[in-house]
Amino acid sequence: MPDRLLLRLDSAGEPSWLRQGADGRATSGSSRGWPPAAAIAGVGEIVVLVPAEDVLLTEARVAAKSRAQLLQAIPFAVEDQLLAPVEDLQFAATETAGDAVGVAVVSRATLGAWLEELDANGIRPDALLPDSFALPLAPDRATALVEDDRVVVRLAPSSAFACAPDELAAWMQRAGGDGAARPLDVFDFRDGANARLAVPATSYQERQRDPLAFLARSLRKPPVNFLHGAFAAQHRVARGARWWRLAAALATAVVALAVLDLGLEVLQLSRTSSRLDAAAQDAVRKAFPDVDGAELARATPGEIARRRIERLRGGSESSGFLRVLNEIGPVLGATTQIQTRGMEFRNGTLELGLRAPDVATLDAVRERLAAQPGLSVTVTAANPGDGGIDGRIRIGAGGAK
Repeated sequence: MPDRLLLRLDSAGEPSWLRQGADGRATSGSSRGWPPAAAIAGVGEIVVLVPAEDVLLTEARVAAKSRAQLLQAIPFAVEDQLLAPVEDLQFAATETAGDAVGVAVVSRATLGAWLEELDANGIRPDALLPDSFALPLAPDRATALVEDDRVVVRLAPSSAFACAPDELAAWMQRAGGDGAARPLDVFDFRDGANARLAVPATSYQERQRDPLAFLARSLRKPPVNFLHGAFAAQHRVARGARWWRLAAALATAVVALAVLDLGLEVLQLSRTSSRLDAAAQDAVRKAFPDVDGAELARATPGEIARRRIERLRGGSESSGFLRVLNEIGPVLGATTQIQTRGMEFRNGTLELGLRAPDVATLDAVRERLAAQPGLSVTVTAANPGDGGIDGRIRIGAGGAK
């Protein structure tokens, strides 16, 4: 590992940093504030940890032949878990093990704001990832890092959450579901004036010091990196200014290869376009078996799918969108503690995005909706965010759940 600068932005946006040698050991304790130019100069790598609260972690199964294809497919593989359009989000993926891949998702606006602030302070990172990925993780165990106003818990390689210290027990119980509680290793970085958290911990280490140094010890190679695509291009341009002499030396060779490369690229794009067209037609045939060749000849797969979906959404009031909206409207209107963040109606099922102050309020809304005759109601997501819980409720026709 090259000489590294590790910088962490806490939940309030305040930075702390330290430098690591090539052997991974911190050359000194962490420091609060932005690193000076002397600390930045000469490092081989800059890694930035951002708050886990702003990042959604999940897992998907995607079959892809290359990293580029994987990153193209992931947004659509996890789309049903998202409250925002995929074009407003940045996705990162772990290394694949078979077709299972860990996925991290962040708002592009949030990512852009982080990068602007970093650039304003002379930081151009090589990697940017949530701080939950820097927590050590033993097989079949969970790890919790406790600070004054937050706890970050890593349950599995691609599963983590952040919450207030007094909410940890409730969140661990919810994460355990109906199964046995997962063994938990707690590292408490609060001072001795704070009592131990009331959680069933397998090990509990109190009065720890320097959380960033603790994270640095277990972060060898960043497992995910949000800096790719458009963000990686901006990053490369900024850092590439230091390598202008090498770029000038290679310019002649680049010009000589440009024509050949352009021809190969056109051929590759043509083949890719043909494969995508065939895949789109196959997807439409699988989704709508009654589609025949004549219909595909008259319209593109996207147009056919759009018409069919519009037809499905336009069901009768007794069983379609209007009927479901009529049932849930009074419940949502009478609940002043929640905000409706978005909704999507597909195949007789309404996906409802809500912002609630806490999990109990979200569950109370679910119970009131489930009490409506003829509706099945399920909470499909409950992610902690700034000032509340971002929840997702699935509502369909049938008996209440």
